[in-house]
Amino acid sequence: MKKILVIGSSNTDLVIKTSQFPVPGETVIGGVFNTFAGGKGANQAVAAKRLGAEVIFLACLGQDDFGRKAIQDYKNEGIDTLYISMDRDHPTGVASIIINEKGENSIVVAPGANNMLSKKDVERIIPVMEMVDIVLVQLEVPLETIDYAIRKSQELNKRVILNPAPAAELNDDLYNFIDVITPNESETELLLGKKVSDTESASSAAQIFLDKGVKSVIITLGERGAFFKNADEEFLIPAFKTDVVDTTAAGDTFNGALAVALSEGRSWREAIRFSNQAAAMSVARLGAQSSIPSRKEVESFKE
Repeated sequence: MKKILVIGSSNTDLVIKTSQFPVPGETVIGGVFNTFAGGKGANQAVAAKRLGAEVIFLACLGQDDFGRKAIQDYKNEGIDTLYISMDRDHPTGVASIIINEKGENSIVVAPGANNMLSKKDVERIIPVMEMVDIVLVQLEVPLETIDYAIRKSQELNKRVILNPAPAAELNDDLYNFIDVITPNESETELLLGKKVSDTESASSAAQIFLDKGVKSVIITLGERGAFFKNADEEFLIPAFKTDVVDTTAAGDTFNGALAVALSEGRSWREAIRFSNQAAAMSVARLGAQSSIPSRKEVESFKE
């Protein structure tokens, strides 16, 4: 079984379903309220584990009920939690999520202990980093920590996947250390100042990432699928059609699946198709980690 190191955030998601998003100053009566395990790093760690990899998760939680429950949940998934630290002074991260009747979401995150994940935590895991196949990171913890982790991973010749979410301005030379970058349309626009609306504009944006030093680019295009480009080829893998219930963890499921598929040596087309399948299954279910499918479910998936 391949090993994947996920470095990132862990949140508790507080979710309310409603018919429509409120406008500023408006109160809307919602429907069902649920509490789910979430956070981009945690979601991607759970996805990678359920889809077939051995996963080590580096994160920071608060010493509170949310943090203790999260640790136990990760252990139940079979994720290595040895390098998750518990901060006494900051609460576990929380995300407030509103989902409308179309399955679209609006999210506000209070990072809490996620902001305490530091370079020292990365230093602590370097011996483990030497043994993994892929390092998967996002931008929901301090940028300087992720920057340092990416550079250290490349020093050790590890393949790095960066899911630049939520989008933040990166040191321009950092792109040279990224093997795969996986923004969606809005993240691409925020990073490059270039709007993506179709495959032609996706190709143009992807070329900018390549010119900056990234080796391979995947721009996820929602219901249209995922666009891939590197120095050798470019193509669009269409999305799988499914009834959308909640898109909260679709991108995280995609990235976890991608890390697994690439660690197994699949081709780019096979890896992206597998990731699209997993993401399609996730949007048909409510919640973040609760929506992530197993390997068996993805392999038996039919449109």
